[in-house]
Amino acid sequence: MNKNPMIAFLLAFFPGGGLMYLGKVMRGLFYTTVVIGIPALSAAVVFITGFNFFLVFALGGLLMYLINFIDTVMTASKLYNRTGEPDEGAAVEKNPDSERFFTIVLSIIPGLGHLQLGLVYRGITMLAVFLGLGVMILFVTMMTGRSEFLVFLASLPIIWIYGFFDVMQLLDRKSKGETLEDRTVLEDLQNKRPDDRKSKSIATLLSIVPGAGHLYLGLQRRGIQLMAGFLLSIYILDVLRLGIFLFVVPILWFYSFFDGLQKASQYESGEVEDEPVITYLMNHQKWMGIGLIAMGIYYLGTDVFLPMAEPYLQSHYQINVHFIVQSYIQPALICVILIGGGIKLLAGKKTTSNREGEET
Repeated sequence: MNKNPMIAFLLAFFPGGGLMYLGKVMRGLFYTTVVIGIPALSAAVVFITGFNFFLVFALGGLLMYLINFIDTVMTASKLYNRTGEPDEGAAVEKNPDSERFFTIVLSIIPGLGHLQLGLVYRGITMLAVFLGLGVMILFVTMMTGRSEFLVFLASLPIIWIYGFFDVMQLLDRKSKGETLEDRTVLEDLQNKRPDDRKSKSIATLLSIVPGAGHLYLGLQRRGIQLMAGFLLSIYILDVLRLGIFLFVVPILWFYSFFDGLQKASQYESGEVEDEPVITYLMNHQKWMGIGLIAMGIYYLGTDVFLPMAEPYLQSHYQINVHFIVQSYIQPALICVILIGGGIKLLAGKKTTSNREGEET
């Protein structure tokens, strides 16, 4: 009996349903049991023990759910020959229409569409980058307890869109009779560049992450400053509860991105100089050292000495040190820094005006 691959794909939304429809009953039951059983077992363990850590194992159910889709599509692809009749015993000649359908369906997960086209190296690289980046971001977020790192998940849709259109382009080239070469995206962009020069396209792509494009171009000092400034600004705004200054984060991102585009264009025409973004700090290491010492003393007091003294002060003098620091001392320090910075800017502007008057 003929099996419709579209029906198998739709039934795959229920774990194992598509495989059961294709006649793979035992394999379908396995996916049904695992996808439903792992999250249920994890929830039961959390309910009994109270350890939320076991919820991580529920991600295994999501992973097996995705594998269920992949297995269903690949099995239907093998059973779908030119006439649409399943024949497991004979070699199957690929139908261009069926190959296009399965390639588009598999492209839901980056890299699988490339594997369907026979580009194993390119597909595995794309899949590893997509899954690896997502797992790394979630792991860092869980380890640090800082949800701000989830902002980097915005890079995953960009990778997905690029992978999908890359598959469509390769599929169109294959339909025209061209021979596809199995190489990674970076090798494709870097291919046949004279004198081993850096690729403007790769630098533009890496500029999505602040400072990464500069580091690729060899601008180490400028790239490290931009990357450190972007990440440090997110951390400081969260620790000091300066939500009013969150507009600084997108400003830094846009500045880093367009600066990366400009440096990539300059690199195409000639070598660019690794000029730091903030030259003041490079020429005044003394003030930079004083700032680092002040930050060390501040965190030593708030994270070490105050927690040690808080029980004694609370029991004998009924003083809530943590509340006083969070509500009064910390905002006062921020106000002093802002006022001091404003005075410094005004004094610098006045000095510059006097110098211009004297020159005139």
